[in-house]
Amino acid sequence: MTPSSDRRAAVALISRLRTAQGQDDPFSIYEELRSKGAVIPAPWGGFLVTSFDLCDQILRSGAWLEPDKRWRERQGPRTRWNAPSSREISSTLPALNPPDHTRVRRAAGTFDRGTIEQLGRTVTRTTDDLLDSLADRLRDGEADFAALVSEQLPIATIGNWLELPAADWPRLRELTHEQVYTQELLPSASQLARSDVAMAELRGYFLDLVSERRTRLGEDPVSRWITTWDSLEPDREKADEAVYLLALFVLLAALETTSTLLSTMTLLLVEDPARWDLVAADPDALVPAFVEETLRYDPPSHVISRVAAGDCLLEGVEIRTDDMVHLMVGAAHRDPARHPRPERFDPHRKAAHLAFSGGIHYCLGAPLARLEAQTLLRQLVGRLPRLTLVRRPTMAPRVAFRRLLNLDVALA
Repeated sequence: MTPSSDRRAAVALISRLRTAQGQDDPFSIYEELRSKGAVIPAPWGGFLVTSFDLCDQILRSGAWLEPDKRWRERQGPRTRWNAPSSREISSTLPALNPPDHTRVRRAAGTFDRGTIEQLGRTVTRTTDDLLDSLADRLRDGEADFAALVSEQLPIATIGNWLELPAADWPRLRELTHEQVYTQELLPSASQLARSDVAMAELRGYFLDLVSERRTRLGEDPVSRWITTWDSLEPDREKADEAVYLLALFVLLAALETTSTLLSTMTLLLVEDPARWDLVAADPDALVPAFVEETLRYDPPSHVISRVAAGDCLLEGVEIRTDDMVHLMVGAAHRDPARHPRPERFDPHRKAAHLAFSGGIHYCLGAPLARLEAQTLLRQLVGRLPRLTLVRRPTMAPRVAFRRLLNLDVALA
């Protein structure tokens, strides 16, 4: 097959992927995409990668870079890469390359054991409260698990940790959903405009937060980042900008993908009664395994993008410096060369996955996401009677970032 026919085939498949039906079940389309080869030309330029091992190799290799601010500038002023929201997101930690990435990651710190223990208490308490509310609602009939639990737990966890006013949490959650379009695979002009508006409001909110927190430094993360950046950056304005970008990154990373993980995990639990019984019978072994298999089976992010640091060959395909490759993680996770019977959800398998990326960009918040998912799953099967799915959820109009708009459940 020639590159031009490859590209035409990809156009048809990506068009189907962008429909409501494709977003509800993209995996049959991924199978067709994978049949075209491990590396195929993308309709809009660049390449799509569907092989698990190849995606893993690219994520771990220093020969592949994030599409950072300098790369985006080279794409031209009228491209999606230079929309205001795109330029803003390019300054956050996940979009940086060394040495900038190294410096900012060190300043951010990590979710060490002490922090995870602190957050664990919040997660346990919040999960208790949310499941109490869910149980009350279920006595009257069905309830939307996504709205009542999955959307609430991540913002309560990170909001408490950052000491953000609880009254602000609903708006921050809305803005997070809006800004994600600038990171989508193929955002429309209207989606980019929504991202631009959301990002401008988030910038104002967190810069005000940093300014306010300077007046009463405490033991919270934002105060610690202020102290750290004051020691690294003599320019107060640049230091405040760096702290704002860290706070923004933590919020965005903690909310969007984690809420999707929680909803997807619960959907997989309630759509098959045998799965609920399996986990309930041996939660110590099955809770962590169920979470990891969820991350493989239907990860929150289906696409990760990288750009070539130099000319190279990828599975015999010629790649030029600055070419972008889209790692089709959702397809790679169903690669039969890596996972036998990949279409089968099996919490007993050792679920290797790329849901948290890899290499130097391995997700900083992975321990927190796992903590929230495992705590919720353990308490769900331990505290509530078995739940059942009332109707299939509706998916948000996205390709890269999955989101269940509802998850309607009832007592079985």
